[in-house]
Amino acid sequence: MIVTTTPSVEGRKISRYCGIVTGEAILGANVFKDLFAGIRDIVGGRSATYERELQRARDIALAELEERARAAGANAVVGIDLDYEVLGQGNGMLMVSASGTAVVLE
Repeated sequence: MIVTTTPSVEGRKISRYCGIVTGEAILGANVFKDLFAGIRDIVGGRSATYERELQRARDIALAELEERARAAGANAVVGIDLDYEVLGQGNGMLMVSASGTAVVLE
């Protein structure tokens, strides 16, 4: 399945629009990850643990979006938008949502 942030796929014609599809992932950060991320904040540098969790959440959201597009009869999703939010008490949860338009390409 082709997934893209652009409104079309170069060289391919959209023959049918199947509707808007979405995918979401909400992941909680545990105490140990928060502790090590806090240490990174003090000494500087990137938090590989949080980067992995962010990638995991993005992968889950996009996989869910693709699954819903297939169920709608699409073979591509165009105009994908990714949004990131922190949720919960003390911002302890990460939400990634993906949305786009499911289409059939010729």
